[in-house]
This record gives sequence, C-alpha cells and structure tokens, in this order.
Amino acid sequence: MELPLIIGVAGGSGSGKTTVIQHICTTIGEENLSLIAHDAYYRDLKHLTFEERAKQNFDHPASLESELLVRHIKALSSGYSIECPIYDFANHIRKDEALTITPKKIILVDGILIFYEKELRELMDFKLFVDTDDDVRLLRRLRRDITERGRSIEGVLDQYEKFVRPMHLEFVEPTKRYADIIIPHGGENQVALQMVNALIFEKIRS
Repeated sequence: MELPLIIGVAGGSGSGKTTVIQHICTTIGEENLSLIAHDAYYRDLKHLTFEERAKQNFDHPASLESELLVRHIKALSSGYSIECPIYDFANHIRKDEALTITPKKIILVDGILIFYEKELRELMDFKLFVDTDDDVRLLRRLRRDITERGRSIEGVLDQYEKFVRPMHLEFVEPTKRYADIIIPHGGENQVALQMVNALIFEKIRS
C-alpha cells in the first residue's frame, strides 16, 4: 500500500492556519486528503462543572490528547478509518458522536501545538508554520471566539492574557525551528502559498 503524504500546519492562534489549509484543500482537492484538527482532541472535561472547565488552560500541551491523535494518524497511514472526536468549544466537552475519517493520499494535520509533540512531529513528511503578528492574531481570535464560540470580549481578553500569550511564547513560537517552510503574514502570502503548492506536487510525484 502506498503511504500517504502527511503535512502539518502549525502557528499561533489566529495566525491564518485555516486560510492556508483551505488553500491546500482547494489546490489538492478535498477528495484526496484527510483533514485532522488537533483541537478536536482536547481532553473531555465532562467530570468538571462548566465553571471549572472555563478556568482550564486550553493552550497548554497537556490539555490535548495527543497520544490518541498519534494513534489515529498511524491508523490512517496503515489504511484504516478512524473515529475522530468532535469537540464542543462552547461547553468545553467532547460530543457523544464522532466523525469518521477515511484514509486518503494526503493527511493534513492542523494545530497550534502539533510541532511541540515529538512523536507527532516525526510522523510528518513536511511541516508548515504560519507566522503572523501578535496584534493581528489577537483580533482574529476575538472575532472567532465571540462569533463562533459564544464568548464575551472580557472572557477572551482575560484568557489571552492569562494563558494564550504566555503559552504561545513558551510552547508555540519555539517550534518554528522545526518547520520546513515558514509562511509570513498567513494566508495572504500568495508567493509562499505557491511555494507550498509546488512542494506538495513534487512530493506527490516522487
């Protein structure tokens, strides 16, 4: 069986990873890839009250069940389908149902901390880091968390100050050194995206 090409897309929260991933999906064709988001693997906190869940540090590597993601990527690489968790961000719990993901030619893995985990990092054929200024990332996070996740402005800013920024500096920013390509200015960097296209097609051909 031909092994899939495994691509990791990392970068800080609000860096523009989603735009880069959408570009890759459009270029390659969604029928040719399996997309897995690391943040689907947040540990289930059903045993805590909502108030206790809301106080958790979701930007620390320990908040994610990365060991399960590793097993799932290995299973997809071996030709097996997986049952990917579905996370409820508004309530900080996993949903009871799961998303079936089938093996494809390309496995695209997205997450702010995917390069921090050595075992996860070593599964990837190449790694992209989306690099964007802090103020832009904060504005994007504000917009996303308020409109998509039902958070208040005060709540988002409080979480950013307490957890997001210090965790980014400690765990995310240093992993740029593992990237094969760093994409400045996120999905607006058309030159970098064309380079990514060329690299993917070269890998597929080889």
